[in-house]
Amino acid sequence: MSLPTVALVIPVLDEEKALPALIGLVASLDPPPAEVIVVDGGSGDRTRELVLAAGWTLLDTTAGRGRQINAGVAAAASAFICVLHADTAPPLDMVAVIRDALADDRTALASFTPLIRGERTRWGTTFHNWIKTWYAPLITRPHLFIRGVRLLFGDHAMFFRREQFLQVGGCTPGDAIMEEADLCVKFAQLGRIRMVHRWVETSDRRIAAWGPLKANWIYFKVGILWAVGARSRLEKNYPHVR
Repeated sequence: MSLPTVALVIPVLDEEKALPALIGLVASLDPPPAEVIVVDGGSGDRTRELVLAAGWTLLDTTAGRGRQINAGVAAAASAFICVLHADTAPPLDMVAVIRDALADDRTALASFTPLIRGERTRWGTTFHNWIKTWYAPLITRPHLFIRGVRLLFGDHAMFFRREQFLQVGGCTPGDAIMEEADLCVKFAQLGRIRMVHRWVETSDRRIAAWGPLKANWIYFKVGILWAVGARSRLEKNYPHVR
């Protein structure tokens, strides 16, 4: 019996600084993914050149992670999809971990546990990122919190079954950010939302640019805006950092 195939879908916008490290890591994954699909939202740097040189599939959409993820999943042929951000470093057995987690039919959506790293980051930032997966649904979707649903975010490297992603309607197309939390709400109707006990390392570039206090205030603010349905205000409150 053949194992389910896994596709990586990577939404990007001006990621030439992050891509070289990611390209090297993805080339080292064992077993390798069946597909790597990069969806570019209109980069003006060398992003496209690097993607094509890596031999990855390159798609073009207008910017917005929800729209970009939808395009990547639609283009994939694999049964399992992992949405990976360009500044996130996966473990080398990533594909096997995804297969093992989704072998449990009770799990609808899962993710890795992010370890946020950089010159200005300490363990407290990673701990806050972990505990946020609990208090965010408590504040914004208490009916889901009571059921044990967690809200996961992009730096978690979330993964799911392609068929079920299409079943729930995918990401809301206009969402530039918080598309992953929205997916958690949609997938909650199908089964468990959980984090596996394996790290992915993710960049602290926003914390380095904004400082820890400002960064956490921005994260909290966009979360509340999303919770009250103010989607049109999300992107302007989440500055672009590369």
